[in-house]
Order: sequence, then structure tokens, then C-alpha cells
Amino acid sequence: MDFKLYQEGSAFDAYRHFGAHPGESGTVFRTHAPNAQNVVLIGEFSDWEELPMQAENGVWSLYVEGAVPGMMYKYRITGADGYTMDHADPYGFQSELRPNAASVIYDHTHYRFKDDAWLRQRNRGHNAPVSIYEMHLGSWRTKVHELGEYYDGEEILKEEDNWYSYREIAEPLAEYLNEMGFTHVEIMPLMEHPLDASWGYQPTGFFAPTSRYGHPDDLKYLIDTLHHHGIGVIMDFVPVHFAVDGFGLSRYDGTYFYEYPHPDVGYSEWGSYNFMHSKGEVASFLMSSAAYWIEMFHIDGLRFDAVSRLIYWHGDPARGYIDHAINFLKRLNSGLHERHPDIMLIAEDSTDYPLVTKSVPEGGLGFDYKWDMGWMHDTLDFFRTAPWIRTDQYNKISFSMMYFYNENYILPFSHDEVVHGKATIAQKMWGPYEEKFPQLRSLYLYMFAHPGKKLNFMGNEIAQLREWDEKREQDWDMLRYPIHDAFRHYFADINHMYKKYPQLYEGDYDPESYRWIIVDDGLGVVYAFWRGLGREKILFFFNFSGQDHSYYTFYLREAEITEELINTDWEEYRSG
Repeated sequence: MDFKLYQEGSAFDAYRHFGAHPGESGTVFRTHAPNAQNVVLIGEFSDWEELPMQAENGVWSLYVEGAVPGMMYKYRITGADGYTMDHADPYGFQSELRPNAASVIYDHTHYRFKDDAWLRQRNRGHNAPVSIYEMHLGSWRTKVHELGEYYDGEEILKEEDNWYSYREIAEPLAEYLNEMGFTHVEIMPLMEHPLDASWGYQPTGFFAPTSRYGHPDDLKYLIDTLHHHGIGVIMDFVPVHFAVDGFGLSRYDGTYFYEYPHPDVGYSEWGSYNFMHSKGEVASFLMSSAAYWIEMFHIDGLRFDAVSRLIYWHGDPARGYIDHAINFLKRLNSGLHERHPDIMLIAEDSTDYPLVTKSVPEGGLGFDYKWDMGWMHDTLDFFRTAPWIRTDQYNKISFSMMYFYNENYILPFSHDEVVHGKATIAQKMWGPYEEKFPQLRSLYLYMFAHPGKKLNFMGNEIAQLREWDEKREQDWDMLRYPIHDAFRHYFADINHMYKKYPQLYEGDYDPESYRWIIVDDGLGVVYAFWRGLGREKILFFFNFSGQDHSYYTFYLREAEITEELINTDWEEYRSG
């Protein structure tokens, strides 16, 4: 690592210098705490007795013979304020299971990936099908229906025994994703975090996979397995804020080293501390974290959480731009693409800030994709409206195409839409239980026909009716009911249809790949458009009025309809 680049905020390899790096018979420890009065190392290798560290240019280091992988350690730091606190290693590669907080020495050379073939063909997917399954690893499937203590016939087992490990879940998850037709999985943050209810969005370990689901080698095995089955892996990345726990980054050297010093900008709406991206060491920390997951774990893409908070102060355009954070994003994205041109960078951004998915030389932020939150809100508002008054909402379906080609969009029905009293996607549909399913089938066909990549949170594909709860697995027993099982088969069919026909993904962001046929029938609430760049097109018709149109005419120039690919009212989808 070039220390000057690190201080300037341009280093992507700080993790190769800082942290605990084992050798043949011992380990080198390094941490940057430039304002600390004193730093000592404690750990299993010394029976937790203090080992003085040596300081040079604010970097405290020590080589310890006999410190080997699997041993726990902490830094005991007496800060500039005179207060002494035991901290986990900011660059620690493995963590002790919460609520404990020690770092663990880890050797990255032990696991050997077997995914060379996958990596050779990996790409950003602009002209490929991209259907993403967003999931929370601990509540997709569990060993019993609810987390908490349970009895296995011999003893009461603890909560963490209820989760499948990274290794245990690998094959079942890969097989399920292939069966359902998904191309990618997006896993909610896997960085170590102390609070289950934060879902990983308030991390403490930006280089450590959460120990809830096992060893770092097990996570590598999971990713390796998914790649073997042809599934790309996207991980949620949290570059905005971090957990306030004292053992983490908070006032690390007795000063506001990682966070802003003033609470007005330093304290987030989520009860966490905001990173100070104008500081070179902080920028390099986050850049190195992003590169680390790609290089060490073969992650295929990063979805950046809460990008609006990097563009505007507290995400509010009225408060103005955060120029240094915008510049940080540009350096990060351009640097990652320079080093790894085949990985996806995705912005979760609800603002209308321009050129998010344009390259940095073109004046953009350098992301590959942006979530289309406007499409999501308009579409769900439309489908929760009673059909007989949808004539007043008609333009909510057509409006997205007025701005679609401004960015490279992903159409998201994410976890944010199925929690906190918002109801699940299925529950949002207008009408009583039985009448929700025709609406739901129409919704999803419209989603997969619309240009743009697709993202669905787990449970959407089985028409889950209970809001997501991180403490419970998905309601898989709903598949005993024919209407839910039929919907799951329908969802799989449109996913596989999407992957089969290039008209639905090639030229996604080319205006020539989409043409309206009917977009002026507000009274009948009918829409039609075709997709495709070549001679053969796929034509989609939608009747969202809730009424049968037994006779409907339209004019299609020089075209012949040869095959019906799918119909949301086919009997097999209505009742199974």
C-alpha cells in the first residue's frame, strides 16, 4: 500500500496493509490510530495480557510469534481524550459471534476458489437478462419456523443454531434460484453487525463476513457454489454510515476519526454515525472495503445503500450537495471499474440527481444501474387502485417511459416495500384475497415486459401475505394452497421466458427496442407495446380495467402474430 495514496483517499488496497496478517508461525498486526496516546494488543495468544505496540506515523504495529488463525484479539486504545476502550480491528477479516466483539485472525489463502470459468464470462449484463432475487440470508429458510429457542429432542438449542450456515444453504439456494429462473442473487449486508434488527445496514466490520452464518471460508464456498450453478452474487454495500457501538469505529483513536465531529451532520436518521468522506483515510477505508469483497470473495456486484445521503445532506435536496461525498463516489466507482471492468455497481437512489449511470468522464457518478423508485411507486399505486377508477390513473403506467432512457434502470420490488406496515406486494393488490391474484399476475407480466433489469425480494414469488420479519423464515407452507403454488409456477415461467427471449433484454436501454401500440385508451384501461430490436418482436397486451373486452380492435402494421407465449388467465395459473 502507498501510504500517501491512503492519506489522500485514493487507496483500494489498504486491507493488504492494515489488520492482522498471519505468516508461517506468527501474525503482524497494524492499526491506524494517529491521535491515540497509546495502543496495546490483547488476545488469546497472550492470555489477554497487554502487548505494547510500536507507533510510526500514527500506525501502531506488532509482530506476535504464535498468533495463528482462529485466535481472537482486540486493540486496547487510550485515546486523545484519555479514555481507554477495547476496539475490534477496523480491518479485521473475521469476527466473534455477537454479542461478543473480538476480531479473529483469518488466513485468506486457505480457501481455493474453483470459479475460473464463471469469472472469465462475467459481465455487467447490459445486454443480458438480469433477474435479481433479493434476500436476507437468515430468514429465507431456517431449521424451524421461528427463531428463538427450540428443542431438538436432546437439548434446548440457541437462536444461532436455527440458521443455516453459508455452507449449508449453498446448494438448496442455488437449486432454488435455477428452478425459479433467477440470474442473480442480491444478499442484504453480510458485513459484521451487532444488531439483528438492523438487517446488516449498521455495520461494525467492513471487512468481516458476519459470523452469524459461519466462517469466511464458508461464505466463499457459498459464492463458489452459486457461480458453479450460473448465479451471479450481488452484495449490499453500506458506504454512508456505521453502528455507534463503542467497540467499533466510534471515536476510534479518541477523536472523530471516521465520523463527522458535529452531530448535526454526524448523526444519521437511523441512529448511526455518518462517515466523513472528505477525510482521505476514511475514503480509502471504504474504497478498500469495496475492493476487498470483489477481490477476496469474488462478489460480482455491489448495491450501494442510501446513495441519496451521499449526494445531498441527509438526503434532502433542499440542504444542498455534499460535494466531497459526490467526488468520493466518482473516485470509488471509476477506480473499481478500472480494476474490475466486469462487475456491477448499483445505486439505490430515490432522487432525480442526473447522470447517475453515466461514466465519470461523461460527467456521471459511474454506476452501472440505478433503482427506478418512481416506476415502483407509480406501479404499486396503480394496482392498489380499484379497477373502475383506474381511468384516472392511466398515465401512471405510461409515465415511466417518459424518463426511462435517462438512466440504466433496475425495476425494484425490494425488502423496503414489504415491511413497516406497507404490506407485501400481494397484499397491495386491489380486492379481496381471490381477486388479488389476477392483479398480481398482470403486475408481474408488466414488470418483466417493461425495459430494465428486475429485482424481487424473497417471498414475492410465492405471493407472501405476511410482511417480512427477520426473525422468521418465509411462509413456505403457503405453497400447500393451490393458488399460491400456481402463482409460484407462473412466476418461474415468466422468469424463464425473460431469459429465453433476447427481445426482452437485448438493447434494454436502446429506445429502438420499445414501441407503444396502445397508450391512449384511458376508458378501456388497455395498453400494448412491443419489445425487440430485430425483425421478430414480442407484443404485449394488458387489460387493467377489471372488465372483459370481448371485442377489441387495433391496427398493427405489416405484422403477423404467430404464437401466444403466455397468458395470465391460463387455467394452470388460476388454480394450479
